[in-house]
Amino acid sequence: MAAVVLRHVLRRSSPALFYRTMASDDAKPGGDTIFGKIIRKEIPADILFEDDKCLAFNDIQPQAPTHFLVIPKKPIDMLENACDEDSALLGHLLVTARKIAADQGLEEGYRVVINNGKNGAQSVYHLHVHVLGGRQMSWPPG
Repeated sequence: MAAVVLRHVLRRSSPALFYRTMASDDAKPGGDTIFGKIIRKEIPADILFEDDKCLAFNDIQPQAPTHFLVIPKKPIDMLENACDEDSALLGHLLVTARKIAADQGLEEGYRVVINNGKNGAQSVYHLHVHVLGGRQMSWPPG
């Protein structure tokens, strides 16, 4: 019960901390995630694009001047578990990322990242494509 009250308080007083808490709670394979809740419109997001296959929205904790996510509506927990039948969907996510990057004015370039699993720093176990731009990226990334 205390966790429910804490989440309610965080959601009202500090949305960024609320989302960070939700993401860390979901940092394991299986179950519903914060992204499922965003897809179902149970929690708000700054949505940039939506079609029948995917949803794109600005990251709540941007790591660059432009930082958005593209997620499939199909619940795929991680890239490692995508199957051959998901090939067209995975391509659609990248094409959608390219189109939104153009709409966001990232003609100088951008980085596309998919974190996979614990050692890949995946924090939400619903496949998602990060697109970061608006500044010079460094290499190696981390």
